[in-house]
Amino acid sequence: MKIALLSLAKDRLYSNRRLVEAAEQRGHEIQHVHTLNCYMDIATRSPSVHLNGEELPFFDAVIPRIGASITFYGCAALRQFEMMGTYPLNESVAITRSRDKLRSLQILARAGIGLPLTGFAHSTNNTNDLIKLVGGAPLVVKLLEGTHGKGIVLAETQKAAETIIDAFRQLKANFLVQQFVKEAGGADIRAFVVGNKVVAAMMRQSAEGEFRSNLHRGGTSSLVKLTPRERATAVRSAKQMGLNVAGVDILRSEHGPVVMEVNSSPGLEGIEKATGKDVAGIIIEFLENNAKPRKTRTRGTG
Repeated sequence: MKIALLSLAKDRLYSNRRLVEAAEQRGHEIQHVHTLNCYMDIATRSPSVHLNGEELPFFDAVIPRIGASITFYGCAALRQFEMMGTYPLNESVAITRSRDKLRSLQILARAGIGLPLTGFAHSTNNTNDLIKLVGGAPLVVKLLEGTHGKGIVLAETQKAAETIIDAFRQLKANFLVQQFVKEAGGADIRAFVVGNKVVAAMMRQSAEGEFRSNLHRGGTSSLVKLTPRERATAVRSAKQMGLNVAGVDILRSEHGPVVMEVNSSPGLEGIEKATGKDVAGIIIEFLENNAKPRKTRTRGTG
C-alpha cells in the first residue's frame, strides 16, 4: 500500500516517526508530503497534487497530521487527495468540524453526549447572565482558536470572571465560558479512538499550581482503566465528529463523564509511553482493513 503522510515535518515529530516506522515495518511505502509546500491542480478533469515541481503518484491512503494553525490549507490539500480517490484516515470535513470548538460542542450536545455547562454570547450586556448559565465562578474562559492549553483562563471569582470576559470582548475574540469541573482535581482522560473502539487511554494530571493537564505544560500521564460509560462516550464522540482516529478528552464529573474536546490529530508520544501500546501500528492496521479507492463519504465536496 502507498501511503501519504500529510504533515509539516516527517522526522522531527515523534508521532510522524512512529507512523513511518509502523508503515514500513508492515511492508508499506510511505511518503512525506509537506502540507504547505504541496500545491494542487484543481481545474482539470484529473485533479492532482504536486510537490517540488513534480506530480505526486496516486496514494492508496493519506494520513493527515494537520496543525491547528494551518487547518484551512491543510484541509484544502486533503480535499484534493479525496477528489483523487485516496482514502483519508480522517476526512477533511470531519477535521474542519472538530477544529471549530463551538460547532463541535453543539454537535455533541445534539447527540446527547455529556458536556460541561457551556455558554457563548456576543453582547457585553449579557455577561452576568452568561456566568450564571455555567453555574457561576469558578469558571473557565476559552478562546475558540486556542490549542494545547493556550487561550484558556481560569476565573476563580465572579469579579475575575467579569473582568476576563470583558477583556476578551475588547479584543474582539470569540470565546466560550465553561463550567469548571472542580471534582476532576486537575486531571483528565485522553481516550484514543481508532475505528469503533478505544485502543488506549491515559490519565493526565496537571502540575502543581496549574489547572491545565496538557503534558507539555508539565502534566504527567499514567495508565487508566475506563468505565464502560467513559469508553462508550469516547467512541460516540469520535463518531459524531466523523473521525476514524481521535483523541477524546474527558473529565470525570459528579454527573459522569463530560467531553472537553475531540482532537482530530492526537499525538502518539504521551499515549504510547503511558500505555506501552503500539498505537501507530494499530492506525496502520486500520488503514490496511479500510483503505479502498474512493471510499470516502464526502469525496472532497463538503
